[in-house]
Amino acid sequence: MDIVLQQLVNGLTLGSVYGLIAIGYTMVYGIIGMINFAHGDVYMVSSYLTAIAIALLTFFGFESFPIIIFGTLIFTIIVTGAYGWVIERVAYRPLRNSSRLSILISAIGMSLILQNYVQISQGARQQGIPTLLSGAIRFEVGDGFVQITYMKLFILFAAFLGMGILTYIIQKTKLGRMCRATQQDRKMASILGINTDRIISSVFVIGAAMAALAGVLVTLDYGAFDFYVGFIIGIKAFTAAVLGGIGSLPGAMLGGLILGLSEALFAGLISSDYKDVFSFSLLVVILIFRPSGLLGKPEVEKV
Repeated sequence: MDIVLQQLVNGLTLGSVYGLIAIGYTMVYGIIGMINFAHGDVYMVSSYLTAIAIALLTFFGFESFPIIIFGTLIFTIIVTGAYGWVIERVAYRPLRNSSRLSILISAIGMSLILQNYVQISQGARQQGIPTLLSGAIRFEVGDGFVQITYMKLFILFAAFLGMGILTYIIQKTKLGRMCRATQQDRKMASILGINTDRIISSVFVIGAAMAALAGVLVTLDYGAFDFYVGFIIGIKAFTAAVLGGIGSLPGAMLGGLILGLSEALFAGLISSDYKDVFSFSLLVVILIFRPSGLLGKPEVEKV
């Protein structure tokens, strides 16, 4: 029982990170109907920015964890958001009226550019940061115990807070209403006076900001990263978005949590070597019976 509970804690933490990154995929798809395949590498860039921010703050004498984490989040989110804006302007906007294949190739090209840019500028070797928050809470369960580190508690708090703030923005603010209008009918939204180009750019920035939040949290927890770290977690987050129903914000969150919990339970109870196989098999099974995902809606062709 203690193993199951421990893996549930680990899976919830992992799933919340998947959900944060999956939001970027699902928002871009919801607005323009395209997949931003450079999104995983935006997450990768945020890992390096996290290390740079921590190094700068430490150099200038800041040692308090709240100050370091707040400064790191602000710096990383702003710079990563700028990356998202540039990706939309360079890789998507010029090809918006082209074929989907052209945009797909452009997105893959942007992903390779980011990978090679970071590899050349930062080096190919794995890098890391020191532990900033140590300690854990233990709960006795039968003959064993369940442990949750303070860092995992912080990850859960920050992830769900970020999701809550984004949900409020989309549901309750003027920007959110314009995003939803653009998603439903971009041409009609433009006729009604909404600057759809600006909204699409904003969506890329918001998606990049959520990836930045995930990048900061994961980097603080694991402490190690390299220029290729965005590929695997990007594929996992994309899987979570499809699993929950790509285009659905709650679906991205739900898909991330399901994927994280499934991975953790399979790794802890059966085998960690085949957890990725199990995750993608779960996706295939769900899509067979629910092609639009758990919370997704079937596409209706407009005539």
